[in-house]
Amino acid sequence: MSGSVRSVLRRFLSEYGSGTSGRLKVLDAYLLYVLLTGALQFGYCLGVGTFPFNSFLSGFISAVGSFILGVCLRIQINPQNKGEFQGISPERAFADFLFANTILHLVVINFVG
Repeated sequence: MSGSVRSVLRRFLSEYGSGTSGRLKVLDAYLLYVLLTGALQFGYCLGVGTFPFNSFLSGFISAVGSFILGVCLRIQINPQNKGEFQGISPERAFADFLFANTILHLVVINFVG
């Protein structure tokens, strides 16, 4: 059982390393960072409590929203999805990502108070 899991992981890592562009790898690292940040905030909330509830909620909403926007950006700039996003260049997708992130964080900052 563990041998097959190791072989699957080894194959995944080799194909990911050779078949994924550097731009997508950087975006994947960002997504991992945002995911871990949200998980850490949630774990802190479970362990310590939610005394400043607006602060916890704002931080968690920021992490979840940033992750969702990052996934949308990854889908749009992935070369395998060119057929679905013909009118959107990678630069336009990144500009949309920045604009949506700005609006998201303005809402988050407003929610904190």
